[in-house]
Amino acid sequence: MDAFAQFKEAQKQGWAHFTPLEAITTPPAARLVRHACIQAGQRVLDVACGTGVVAVTAARMGARVTGLDFTPELLTRARENALMASVDIDWHEGDVEYLPFEAASFDVVLSQFGHMFAPRPEVSIAEMLRVLKPSGTIAFSTWPPELMVGSMFTLVARYAPPPLGVVPPPLWGDPSIVRERLGTAVKNVVFDRARMLVPALSPAHNRALIEGTAGPILKLVESLSVADPARLAAFRREYEALAALYLEDNVVHQDYLMTRATKV
Repeated sequence: MDAFAQFKEAQKQGWAHFTPLEAITTPPAARLVRHACIQAGQRVLDVACGTGVVAVTAARMGARVTGLDFTPELLTRARENALMASVDIDWHEGDVEYLPFEAASFDVVLSQFGHMFAPRPEVSIAEMLRVLKPSGTIAFSTWPPELMVGSMFTLVARYAPPPLGVVPPPLWGDPSIVRERLGTAVKNVVFDRARMLVPALSPAHNRALIEGTAGPILKLVESLSVADPARLAAFRREYEALAALYLEDNVVHQDYLMTRATKV
């Protein structure tokens, strides 16, 4: 198994525990669907759909939705959410770097904090644009590198460096880099910002939640618990110091970037 395949397998295992964060990501899902200007009848692909919060939101608006994720446990939860919402969604287990769809299949391609974790941005964005129809909309939410979550992933990378060639996910939250990656394949690039609110009683309370749910952090803690407990303790101190900067009134403020563009 090559380095990218090993990296993806570790991610798949880590993100399998994400479901407890579903409620927190549900309001941002509605914001992304609104930002993308989803209309009834459109064919919509939700890339790295997780538990389906974006897919279900779009389907409830009348869109014909397909959801794709590479973590089976999250797709199981997504199917449950669709059933509860009484919407019909076409679910697929798959990889954003190798989308199993024909070119120009969708009117809208979305991703909420998902495609940014693919190791090769040039591959994932090329695939997302390939399956998008001309004049179709691509829209996604990402974490800016300078804010809470982007800084968190930078911290994780210091303690557990990714394989050579894996690009840091938070770079997807820098508008200048987003424009560069989209390039001449799109026009009418629009950015907006919003805030995710994460309840927390203390920095340590927030850390405990994230350690048990967010893939890269979960895998880091799993590794260091055995290999280097002292280093794990240092990571936890740094994480809590970071979270304290964004904790106010029992809420950790996690600001994020939304992008929308039209395929040429």
